[in-house]
Amino acid sequence: MKDEQIEILKEIKVILKDLIYINGIIATELVKITENTAAIRHGEEFLNSSPCISEHEILNKKIIEKVKKFTSSKDHQVLEKHVLKHLE
Repeated sequence: MKDEQIEILKEIKVILKDLIYINGIIATELVKITENTAAIRHGEEFLNSSPCISEHEILNKKIIEKVKKFTSSKDHQVLEKHVLKHLE
């Protein structure tokens, strides 16, 4: 493989890591938006009495696992801290 091709592959790898990180942010924020919308529409008690909160927590943790697998520790630590703050 030529040096130029190797450099292109390295750039693609960086781009994919960035996209995984960005998609992780989007995914976890969409979960929170969904919760907020449900609370506005149906009331806070409705949301708290549904299984959604615990299911969303599981989904968020899985998203963070994927982000950890493919991104730098600095990136995933920021996302994890932010998402876990939402879970409190």
